[in-house]
Amino acid sequence: MITVRDDDTEFGKHMAALSNEPLVDPLDRALAERETLIHLCMYAYDRARSTGVTERLEEGMNSIGVTALRPRGEPFDPARHEAGGTVHTADHTLDGLIAETETLGFADRGRMLRPPVVVVYQLPPGTARSPRD
Repeated sequence: MITVRDDDTEFGKHMAALSNEPLVDPLDRALAERETLIHLCMYAYDRARSTGVTERLEEGMNSIGVTALRPRGEPFDPARHEAGGTVHTADHTLDGLIAETETLGFADRGRMLRPPVVVVYQLPPGTARSPRD
């Protein structure tokens, strides 16, 4: 078993004071660095032109619990999606559903990092709503 002596702790405090850096819990630091790297990966994903690069970024993020959000076919929910536009449809069953994803969203183990920007099916103006509305 490893024990920490008081002078070791004092030495650590002394070294931190000398470097003008506050003592940071290693777990807090690792989590903050993880968050920074996730945002960097999302930034790179948005700018990548290669399918291979985007696939690799998505696989890497998925391996640490970050999932890409592609809500095509789901009902539009402004609490979970950002509307980027609409596309008209004569099909009442598609009204209000997501037609496509313009910009991928991401969630970290269920916590929304960035909502997806989506295009939503909408009946043309003047079209009667179906009885389900």
